[in-house]
Amino acid sequence: MSMKPTPPVLAGPPLIGHTLQFIKDSEGLLRRGFETLGPVFAIKLAGKWSAVVIGADYQQTFFTETDKKLSMHKTYKFLKAALGEVGFTGPPEVYTEQRPILHKPFKGEKAANSIRIMQIEVQRWLDSLGEQGEIELTGAINTLVQNVASHALMGKDFRDRTGPEFWKNYLIIGKSLDPILPPHLPLPKFIRRDQAKNRLRTILRPIIAERRANPDKYDDILQEYVNARYKDGRAVDDETLLSLILGLMFAGHETTAGQAAWTIIQLLQHPEYLHLVQQEITTLLLPDQEINGKSLSSLKHVFWAVQETTRLHPSADTLIRQAEDDIEFGEYVVPKGWTIFINPGIAQRLPELFTDPNRYDPLRFGPDRAEDRHHRFSIAGFGGGLHKCAGMNFANNEMMTITTLLFQQFDVELITHNPEVTRDMGASRPEKTFIRYRRKAKEPLREVEQHAELTTGCPHLQTRKTQPETESCPINHDIHSA
Repeated sequence: MSMKPTPPVLAGPPLIGHTLQFIKDSEGLLRRGFETLGPVFAIKLAGKWSAVVIGADYQQTFFTETDKKLSMHKTYKFLKAALGEVGFTGPPEVYTEQRPILHKPFKGEKAANSIRIMQIEVQRWLDSLGEQGEIELTGAINTLVQNVASHALMGKDFRDRTGPEFWKNYLIIGKSLDPILPPHLPLPKFIRRDQAKNRLRTILRPIIAERRANPDKYDDILQEYVNARYKDGRAVDDETLLSLILGLMFAGHETTAGQAAWTIIQLLQHPEYLHLVQQEITTLLLPDQEINGKSLSSLKHVFWAVQETTRLHPSADTLIRQAEDDIEFGEYVVPKGWTIFINPGIAQRLPELFTDPNRYDPLRFGPDRAEDRHHRFSIAGFGGGLHKCAGMNFANNEMMTITTLLFQQFDVELITHNPEVTRDMGASRPEKTFIRYRRKAKEPLREVEQHAELTTGCPHLQTRKTQPETESCPINHDIHSA
């Protein structure tokens, strides 16, 4: 038994604890705790004690002790209720069994094909905008990302047949996510969640049946999952497959949409860096050129802009575990049974990790500074360790493709100059943000300059000489969960 004390308790109402404050503004509550008590402190949620640990060293313990002293699936019962037992919502043995299946479609030729599909969908959106106009960006990007997820993950036929009704069910599920209340209470939001989940499963069951009956007719990520087998040769049963697809589609749009919108907004707020991005795009990418892993990896300023968004506006800004045993964080011990939170949104703005941390500065990721390399767990927007997001490269490629093609073809300005963050129990994203755009004049055909960057690729890849062309730089080289 450790002789260290438990973490100091953040002041709050004695009976209800911090529950209402957490529901209303979790980021504000955790920031107040960090500023008044330091990087390790305790709060009380729904009558249960929780520890909050802030900082890269503590994030390292958080991720490396997952499935050892820390349990992941016990804290994500609300996601299991919403999507089913798949990936990290299942116990360690389930995740270990499913992990090779989850990761396989995000590698090799399937990854390369996903980039082609991203370009098709982004170009379709840009072509729909006309010559000039105004749009609400956050909603437009959300719809675009849904179309990419439908097409890339489920196939063109599914994308063409899927209407808004399909995605309305995901909106209902997103609004139901609640890490505090027991997920099977007979509350209206949980009843609506279960109805939406059942509607989605009803839509997907005949699609799976058709894929099983005609396995040679399709060659996409969905078929990869339908054909998948565990190491012992067993096929993946339909109920697990349904949960896998629901989880994949949810993760494939819910978290990416907000970060893609923030990437564009921040570039528009910082014209000096946007100028570097536009110069790079003009130099390295021809109009109508097909985008692939190699061309994306050459666009290092675009990639650093995406990474700075992950740092400043992580979609998953609070990650959770449960202590299966007493565990030490610095000078404190967190007892068995407590919940443990980390908050990348706070940790990724610490001055000991990042210079002038509240300033937008994508060049901090450049090879001469490489601030993200000072600590392996300084960036946790895509999780960390064994449970790092399987779709991290997919998300980065998608955000880069959206950013690149938009600024290649349009001059854009913000109408909503300083949008606020909208937070609910799903992923955080910008509030409604309006932009004005004008299509650029067509440039005459030209040769792309053969800069050294084009052949060497992103500096994060230079040490990986066998990097396949189908991957863009992942910055951290282990493959996010929550």
